[in-house]
Amino acid sequence: MYNNLAIQDNSYELFDNFVTNTKGIFPTTRYQGSKSKLVKWIEYHTKSLNFKTVIDAFGGTGCVAHMFKNNNKCIIYNDLLKFNYYIGLALIENSEILLDDNDIDFVLTKQKNINYPSFVADTFKEIYFTDDENKWLDFVITNISLIKDKYKQALAYYALFQSCIIKRPYNLFHRKNLYIRNADVKRSFGNKVSWDTSFDFYFRKFVNEANKAVFSNGCMNKSENKDIFELDANADLIYIDSPYISQKGIGVNYLDFYHFLEGLTEYNSWQQKININSKHKKINSMPNVWNDKDKIEKAFDNLFKKYKNSILVVSYRNDGIPSISKLIELLAKYKKSIDVKQLDYKYVLSCKDSREILIIAK
Repeated sequence: MYNNLAIQDNSYELFDNFVTNTKGIFPTTRYQGSKSKLVKWIEYHTKSLNFKTVIDAFGGTGCVAHMFKNNNKCIIYNDLLKFNYYIGLALIENSEILLDDNDIDFVLTKQKNINYPSFVADTFKEIYFTDDENKWLDFVITNISLIKDKYKQALAYYALFQSCIIKRPYNLFHRKNLYIRNADVKRSFGNKVSWDTSFDFYFRKFVNEANKAVFSNGCMNKSENKDIFELDANADLIYIDSPYISQKGIGVNYLDFYHFLEGLTEYNSWQQKININSKHKKINSMPNVWNDKDKIEKAFDNLFKKYKNSILVVSYRNDGIPSISKLIELLAKYKKSIDVKQLDYKYVLSCKDSREILIIAK
């Protein structure tokens, strides 16, 4: 038996004024599917739970893991994408290392005696950025690769990722559309001033934001880059915000959205991973149960079973596959108490209203 307690939170009033700990200030983010605007809501509904350790199974932007870190929980941040792993390394695992002005100047300056490669300039011409910006990316990513301290390197990666995203229409890399930025037309979306602002300016801006997010909460927090089923770790609470599959059976593939950022972290082997038939030079995707409507139900069941001895907190939407009722049915195999929290919420780039769901199973 289980207790299905559904609470309809129709506004942000319950949690918007909720006082949160702010030892570290999480940076602004433009990632698709980010829970940054919902962190207070998640915190509000988990604050009374009895736990000390957390696994953020699909870490993404790191905003939820950072919230738990601010609340003195010991965190394992995990994500299958390598660029997200670096975000976790910079903002979650890192407890004290910052990038100073000398580090920033090193990254943004062409160094003597280095024969800089031109992979981005040669490969991505007229796809995402201008020719000069592509050349900038080639030398900056080379300089970042020379940083020896892993946390400083991760912070530099973070600033680079955010700089790339803010200069992209839709903040994505899902199609060849530099023409949108260059066209001399009236625009109903986006910000051409933002798109045309220099990479140097943004890099410094986002380093400053990332530095403010770094703090120690007394734990040895960890960032991992694994399939969640291969992660050999346990925690009191498992936070699950897996890729979403709509009722139409269409899954969110974050590698397709952010393959360019993933490529930046695999610069020397990037060429071998690109789909040569793709106009926008995306990285070949591997099969993933979380993007497969025929396999995702079993994946949830396996994940709930793996962590059946932990508190399970699942972020979800009311219109996904599997359904909320199916998730509750699966959780009831392993848990006695299940509460469902709901919030009216509209996602960026979404044409319809939906409800954000938080399932807490104990």
